[in-house]
Amino acid sequence: MKTYENLNILQKKEFYENLCTFITPERKSLIERNINNRTNWFVPVIENIHKAQNASAVLRTCDCLGLQDVMVVENNNTFEVTDDISLGANKWLNIRKYNQFSNNTKQCFDDLRKKGYKIIATMPYKNDINLQDIDINEKCAIVFGSEVDGISQQAIENADCFMKIPMYGFTESFNISVSAAITLHYLTDKLRNSNIDWHLDKEEQTDILVKWALKSVKYPDKIEKEIIQRLFSENK
Repeated sequence: MKTYENLNILQKKEFYENLCTFITPERKSLIERNINNRTNWFVPVIENIHKAQNASAVLRTCDCLGLQDVMVVENNNTFEVTDDISLGANKWLNIRKYNQFSNNTKQCFDDLRKKGYKIIATMPYKNDINLQDIDINEKCAIVFGSEVDGISQQAIENADCFMKIPMYGFTESFNISVSAAITLHYLTDKLRNSNIDWHLDKEEQTDILVKWALKSVKYPDKIEKEIIQRLFSENK
């Protein structure tokens, strides 16, 4: 029997329309409005953050700004979410974790480069650029390091360039969640006011709509199986 994952794009759309009969019109309108504002033009990479409240705040920022994909690198620290800070933002994002290798950071960067991303590490370094000087005409992965140690040596060695946020006080750095919020808000605002086609492609939009709709119903596994059987049974 078919599963959702092996349906073609037309079947996925048919699946989604049937799934919408299990949610309210208001919920359907909300998720379809939100999908039109989602982008993966910029992808945040969260490397080795150990404070759950900071990690959760970054996820909340990503959801609020319409950033769909988040890469999480777990080297020494396990990524944890604090629900009263994230407010459930993690449910609506595509979060991919890298924690199976000795070189998790490099593995993450390599995967992103294969998809056409430029890797930008957020730290002052030789030949660094200011946030305002990032070229938004190319897809970028923005790397945020841990609260204590900052960007890892592995990230430094494998990044394409380095970015800093101009500061004018005595303190040397922002908190990681503040740094992410400033950076991602600036970049997404600039992106949305550009002529770049930053939207997700149609199949990815459909996949995410299905994911969101399933998170909006009780017994999602049962409903998914029922729809598959109804639409794509061998006897149809």
